[in-house]
Amino acid sequence: MSLFNEDALNEIKKRLKAWEEETIKNDLIKYPERLPEFKNISGILLKRFYTPADIENYDYFEKLGFPGEYPFTRGIHATMYRGRIWTMRMFSGYGSPEYTNERLKFLLKHGETGLSLAFDFPTLLGLDADDPLSHGEVGVVGVSVSSLKDMEVIFDGIPMDQVTTNMTINPPAPILLSFYIVTAEKQGVKPDQIGGTTQNDNLKEFFAQKSYVFPPEAGLKISLDVIEYSAKYLPKWNPISISGYHIREAGGTALQELAFTIADGIEYVRVGIERGMDVDVFAPRLSFFFAAGTDLFEEVAKFRAARRMWAKIMKERFNAKKPRSMWMRFHTQTSGVTLTAQQPENNIIRVAIQALAAVLGGTQSLHTNSFDEAWALPSEKAVKIALRTQQVLAYESGSADVVDPLAGSYYVEWLTDKMEEEAWKIIDRIEKIGGMVEAIKRGIPQREINDSAYKFQKDVEEKRRIIVGVNAFVEEEKLEIPLLRFNQEEVEKHQIERLRKVKETRNKASVEWSLRELKSAAQRNENVIPYIIKAVRVYATLGEIMGTLKEVYGEWVETPLF
Repeated sequence: MSLFNEDALNEIKKRLKAWEEETIKNDLIKYPERLPEFKNISGILLKRFYTPADIENYDYFEKLGFPGEYPFTRGIHATMYRGRIWTMRMFSGYGSPEYTNERLKFLLKHGETGLSLAFDFPTLLGLDADDPLSHGEVGVVGVSVSSLKDMEVIFDGIPMDQVTTNMTINPPAPILLSFYIVTAEKQGVKPDQIGGTTQNDNLKEFFAQKSYVFPPEAGLKISLDVIEYSAKYLPKWNPISISGYHIREAGGTALQELAFTIADGIEYVRVGIERGMDVDVFAPRLSFFFAAGTDLFEEVAKFRAARRMWAKIMKERFNAKKPRSMWMRFHTQTSGVTLTAQQPENNIIRVAIQALAAVLGGTQSLHTNSFDEAWALPSEKAVKIALRTQQVLAYESGSADVVDPLAGSYYVEWLTDKMEEEAWKIIDRIEKIGGMVEAIKRGIPQREINDSAYKFQKDVEEKRRIIVGVNAFVEEEKLEIPLLRFNQEEVEKHQIERLRKVKETRNKASVEWSLRELKSAAQRNENVIPYIIKAVRVYATLGEIMGTLKEVYGEWVETPLF
């Protein structure tokens, strides 16, 4: 059902032609445009303005509908933020578990409504703090977690049945989830009472974040183990956060982020069904994770297109019956890669715009970056300003008072359609070669993201794209913001010492038995999580459990692309 009548559209087209032949020609002589052509970061060519003629065949119910109804373009909930503000979930973690415990409590005190744990590189790669490869990296970009004991310290004094926690962890996701489950049990909180998310998106590791460990097929199997176990025993847990954020941070465009993320999602659902899982049992708990860049309208269109595309895929391709299986629920993080070391206070403005894009796009939870993060992990002052940015948006800006307020904008609807159209071209190409695992093996997403990153950098260097304070409006300046400092060597020493005590005081025979059982289960291709939980209970370490899994699954070595 079209929104416009034919006579009105013909009149608009007629007057537009006259405008182009008369009005704009004269104005261009007096006021030439800044650039020969305008494109967004995804490379989509933008017109001067948009009219109903740009969406002349628009079917309201097919493309938009109402909030809380298929195809969910306007939001997955009928009332959206009028009923409940998005979860304010700052990405936190540095140094020791003790430091991170203090930061989490600081954020909760100042109004944060959900927790999000950042882990250091050794933890992301499944290495213990005392592993020689961990030296110099313990606690640097996130908190160090080597055993159940570390998780117990992180949540000391934080009731785990009253908060939800996101954990940005991928190959070791089943182990960190097991640490979390057992820590909650020690607080008297049952598994069916804990809520939160494990990122657990192993596919994107191969072409974005690059903290892969296992080969693609094994990585996919591990991700499905978490999904399957959570569907059975953790009803409030989101077992995976299919992530576009890292695709963007690696240099991908908003369009590539949209397409590759959905292609990953298709792969997880397809393999889940092949494993024998009922799509309406596990799909309702799938979640997504996107970046929000500074191009406000490109980002809003991306979020709206993503929601519509996922609903169609789940309904039409995978025959999901429950509306919740068609929901694309997503967390958003403002784009860390857009933060500049030059004039760092400008980052507060960038983050506010990006956060607004996420809110206008209908995100379920939001992390706002801190203005000092191009220099260091955030100080208390910086992270509080970032949190306050969300609170001003939520309670002062009016952006949370109307559902999908940009709907009906000729430009936004045209751009939403265009993002979807272009994303389908990428997804169809991946599907034709057999899906995302095959695409990864051929290096397709890796090359395309690298090409986009190179083009963006050239555009900045040649000033086709202006970055304030970097290639324009540059100042001679001294860094005058306070940075977070901690003694990494002391943290590493502290973590190694705690790990030594754990190993000395545990029952070694029980650890060895649990690891043998785990290895045997992995060899039988069983879901490994029940065995990991048993190992965690007797204080087997992260590195020991990962080492056992590596013996069965092997390790991935990337083929050079250039």
